Amino acid sequence: MIVTYVIYSQNYGFRYVGITKNLKKRIRAHNKGKVVSTASYQPLELIYTEEFKNYAEAREREIFLKSGKGRAFLD
Repeated sequence: MIVTYVIYSQNYGFRYVGITKNLKKRIRAHNKGKVVSTASYQPLELIYTEEFKNYAEAREREIFLKSGKGRAFLD
């Protein structure tokens, strides 16, 4: 399974949308500062996930969640 996920930093009001095959490992990497785009926004909490059968579907959903309508959906 491929997971599209959203993490959020309450301290900074920052939201990040991504894709992974191993959600636990990826969230740990975010919170250990190993992901450059989120390193300065710790701590991060997982707020939303969706599972997909293939990468193309997950990527399509990621693009939607990063769009204006997707951000409104997450709000």
